[in-house]
Amino acid sequence: MKFQRLIVLFSFFSLTTFAQSDVDSPYSLFGIGKENTSYFGGSAGLANTGIAYSNKLLLNKINPASLTSLSPTAFLYEIGINNTLSIKVDNDNSQTNYDFNFTHIALGFSVSDRWKMSFGLVPQTKTSYNIDITEPVEGNTNLYYTNIEGSGGINELFWGHGFKATKNLSLGLEMRVYFGSINQERTIDYLTTQIYLDETKKYTGLGIKGGFQYKFNNLFGTNTTIGGIINVPSSLSGSQDIEGTKTFTSIGTTTIIDETDNDLDDFELPLKIGFGISTQVRKLTFNLDFHKKYWSNSYTSDSNFTYRDQSVYGLGIEYKRETNSLKYYRKIIYRMGINYDSGYLNYSDSKIDSYGISAGIGFPMSNKGSTLNLSYSYGKEGTLNNNLVIDNFHKMSINVSLFDNWFTKRKIY
Repeated sequence: MKFQRLIVLFSFFSLTTFAQSDVDSPYSLFGIGKENTSYFGGSAGLANTGIAYSNKLLLNKINPASLTSLSPTAFLYEIGINNTLSIKVDNDNSQTNYDFNFTHIALGFSVSDRWKMSFGLVPQTKTSYNIDITEPVEGNTNLYYTNIEGSGGINELFWGHGFKATKNLSLGLEMRVYFGSINQERTIDYLTTQIYLDETKKYTGLGIKGGFQYKFNNLFGTNTTIGGIINVPSSLSGSQDIEGTKTFTSIGTTTIIDETDNDLDDFELPLKIGFGISTQVRKLTFNLDFHKKYWSNSYTSDSNFTYRDQSVYGLGIEYKRETNSLKYYRKIIYRMGINYDSGYLNYSDSKIDSYGISAGIGFPMSNKGSTLNLSYSYGKEGTLNNNLVIDNFHKMSINVSLFDNWFTKRKIY
């Protein structure tokens, strides 16, 4: 148990250091970055579905109402890691990126038979890009070169609660604190002159998420659960630091701008709702999810792109045989899924949508219930229209769920 705690503390430090980047993406240039798509436990292998899904041995970040499925004496730790290979192509070139990152850490436990709780830290958005641009100077044949590099993102510290309202109805509430910064460095080279701009935007805010799950026992011969979630719209307040220099080969460097703590307009996080159904038929569990995110009301000051309302559809299938079997191979859990995301960006009159497929497997690590969940996902995002980029990514996710029984009296023989 001491070793498990050491892993958790080390991972917490690593997460706070590295969680803001998952993989280099040109579409994270816009707004506050690209939304995080890293999910807990087995959800990654189920194509990120789970609004109505629950498991007494796994945390489900998608719906806080699912916490009520934890056993009364359970204490769960979860650590997530991603390995991502990303291949970006446009009409002329291709580029390959590889990243390894800690993605989240969380814990869940019982306060009482009817009240369960969770804490954790995850990236809410990520910014990671490096773009080179070559353009002609108007009026002559000379060229100037621009490099734009971005990093950072918005983190989410969450505190979740699951309440057992009735035998079949569970309610959930998740309170969030958002914080983080986004940095952009821009370098422009023209003949013997170089202009360098370093801009950092810092954001903070609060958010609330609610959810429910209702179980139907023996509905047409199946165990079926329906669920719903809602993210209440919230605002991120921000400030900006900017520093700029101009360098002449023959003269040296001079400062052209140096400002700190400039107020930024609030960034509006949109209303997000979701509905799902989870049906267990013998050894198979089917998850079907739908999310709607109303990004079109979010603030943007860039005329090159606009936000659009987003729809996400997902289907996940889990195969579980005998968790209490004496034979190890019969305890292994198999998962697969597919999803489609309409995207929330319009750029140059083109929508930036994506789709993905996934497969996963859960390996028991102890008789108590600790599990190693591995998943592989392939996805494609973007378009080649209007000289844009298609991002093909292969992602391997590793989630370790460490289970222990707490608050139980030890027997003395």
